[in-house]
Amino acid sequence: MTAVTKASPYDAIADLPLEIEEYDVEFRKRACAGDFARMRTVLGLQAVEPDKPGYTRPCTRFSNHGDGATGVGEDVTYEIEDHQALDDSPIDLPPTGSYTVDSFSEALDGIDLFPGVDPGREASRSYRRWGIESAALDLALKQADTDLATVLDREYDPVRFLVSTRLGEPPTLERVEQWLEFTPETEFKLDATSAWTPEIIDELVATDSVRIVDLKGHYKNTDVDQSADVMLYRRIIEAFPDALVEDPRLTDDTLPLFEGHEHRITWDAPVTDVASIEALPFTPEWLNVKPSRFGSIENLFETIEYCLDQGIGMYGGGQTELSVGRQHLHALASLFYPAAPNDTAPCAYNDPDPVSGLPNSPLSPPSNPRGLEWIPN
Repeated sequence: MTAVTKASPYDAIADLPLEIEEYDVEFRKRACAGDFARMRTVLGLQAVEPDKPGYTRPCTRFSNHGDGATGVGEDVTYEIEDHQALDDSPIDLPPTGSYTVDSFSEALDGIDLFPGVDPGREASRSYRRWGIESAALDLALKQADTDLATVLDREYDPVRFLVSTRLGEPPTLERVEQWLEFTPETEFKLDATSAWTPEIIDELVATDSVRIVDLKGHYKNTDVDQSADVMLYRRIIEAFPDALVEDPRLTDDTLPLFEGHEHRITWDAPVTDVASIEALPFTPEWLNVKPSRFGSIENLFETIEYCLDQGIGMYGGGQTELSVGRQHLHALASLFYPAAPNDTAPCAYNDPDPVSGLPNSPLSPPSNPRGLEWIPN
């Protein structure tokens, strides 16, 4: 019997037909934990049936209006100025018309997604491209009256998620304790800083809730930069023997600390494609997969396929999405790494003040999924 070779994830979606008749952009702003505000650009691609010229709808998070369809994506660029600049210098997106998912992606290759300005950080070019391409995929799936799981011949599984937060300066366990009071089973991914004292670490250990500690060793010129603090690294490695340690900066001083703990090291900021994984100091056992870092859908799916082939564990990561971007993270996690320690808690977990009554982990998959939408039951 001849073996049947299953199509790669990208091959399964690349040729989906895509009809675009209109683009629109919507800005959103929301206060988040950590005393900073996040602005997002929600990019909508709207298709209109040929027999209904001029039929238009606003770009909303979830919509399918009559015979038309709307695909939505989210640009997670951090700098507010980069979003506001779109008012004066809109993107010259590909002409409306007929595409496939793949040909639309190719049409974006020569387009300046930050016309007339340089983005605040180079990674924003990938963030914006992901927002546009995820909207295109959402639209193509809806026009085919299907969803991502069906096209990939996979099933949506419940998604385990961690709550990601910082402890503030000076650090306190206030937010951690509030979440645990609401839901004792809450698991956390925490950003460690040099301000963490042995007492704070002991209190965290006592909660038995920390699954990932992020050392932020590969961020530069951001509000969350963290130096390669030997004392901090040693304390984290020793205090949380079962936790993953994300993005350490490996130097002559810190590398020896991880001897025998290499399997716990996971990477986030450096991972943008297959080549970036192969350039890591050693083959990792775990990686944080943030779709926005990869830019194109093809790049993301090639990387996921590579990790599956190489036996590299993946967990989902986010960038404080405010809109449909968080749904897209849940859809991907549900299909490829549902039981992993996903840093993809629902958006409300990023609000300044913890509240009760939010969805608990794991998130149940939707009963009637459409496009890239992933609205839990």
